Amino acid sequence: MKKQLLHILLLSAFISTVHSYAQKLDNLTELKQKSQNEIFHNLGKAPYTPAFESEGYWTWGSSVVKDEDGKYHMFVSRFPKSLPFHPGWMVASEIVHAISDVAQGPYKFCDVALPARGAQYWDGRSTHNPRILKYNHKYYLIYMGSTHPFIDPNYNELTLSSPWCIVARSNKRIGLAIADSPYGPWKRLNEPILEPKPNTFYSFLTSNPSPIIQEDGSVMMLFKGRSHLENGKYSNMALGIAYAPTIEGPYTVLNNDQPIFQVDGQGEAEDPFLWKNNESYHIIFKDHVAKFTGERGGGAMAHSQDGIHWNIDKDPKAYSLTVEWEDGKTSWQSNVERPFILFENGKATYAFFATMDGPGGGFNGHNSWNMVIPIK
Repeated sequence: MKKQLLHILLLSAFISTVHSYAQKLDNLTELKQKSQNEIFHNLGKAPYTPAFESEGYWTWGSSVVKDEDGKYHMFVSRFPKSLPFHPGWMVASEIVHAISDVAQGPYKFCDVALPARGAQYWDGRSTHNPRILKYNHKYYLIYMGSTHPFIDPNYNELTLSSPWCIVARSNKRIGLAIADSPYGPWKRLNEPILEPKPNTFYSFLTSNPSPIIQEDGSVMMLFKGRSHLENGKYSNMALGIAYAPTIEGPYTVLNNDQPIFQVDGQGEAEDPFLWKNNESYHIIFKDHVAKFTGERGGGAMAHSQDGIHWNIDKDPKAYSLTVEWEDGKTSWQSNVERPFILFENGKATYAFFATMDGPGGGFNGHNSWNMVIPIK
């Protein structure tokens, strides 16, 4: 009897979930039209052609910059499909450089910007989460790096509880590479620019950097942190804000080393994208537990006058896992993450996302790529 009841409850939950997705698919256009959110309301129809994909690789998360000649340069993470998607990115990711004549792409592979360089380096085995910035005729690549001392794992060996994942996760740090050209060569700093700090929400790791360079050359940077807990465990994800007088540092975490959104009561958040206009700061981020948007994994938006104290938008949904395509059809993507907005002449023109097909639920997809959505 108990088993039958359990099966009924599971089936009911499944039907409810499918019905929920169907509702999203049916009314996405209407939701965007009615939305007061400046990003969600103006999201256009996505082309089916990926902005970037790489045969034989998982790809995840991108950042784009335009050079003096008018070409667009994308910096994007990729890692081999010989490893599972999660946690393959933690132990074998590299940041590659791709080029396009138009902002929306598709972008063609050009070179590996930040390859593996040996376990002895803090970022020697994985580079991920790229953010590209241009300032005073130089290019700055801020990213997450990690390392581990083991030989390369095979597909079945690499799990969340394996030594590779445990060590690589605990070694995640934020770093910086500098070049005179988007083609490189890239000079990496010998040490991370933002290390964990004991007895803070980022005592375990720092990751997911999203920086901006301000008018005076100073930097504000959102990042993700986790803290150490008892019994070898770590906390949920939280977002913090750091400041530096120049892009090379030193970086100081603001808000008295507290996250900008408290995990207790407000839920986890990650994948921030930060920008500034009219002397105000704005972010969109992944609403990991559907606290703000009602959609697990959807995008939320917030605003701040000082970069420290944030208010969630009155209509917070900035993007959805349901995507409207160029032919008018809609589909639910298992993941829509790592948002990046390209601004040209002060206007938001395109939103880039990492996405995946398949059932999702722990990154169980078959293919991943970077997609683009025009902003009207």
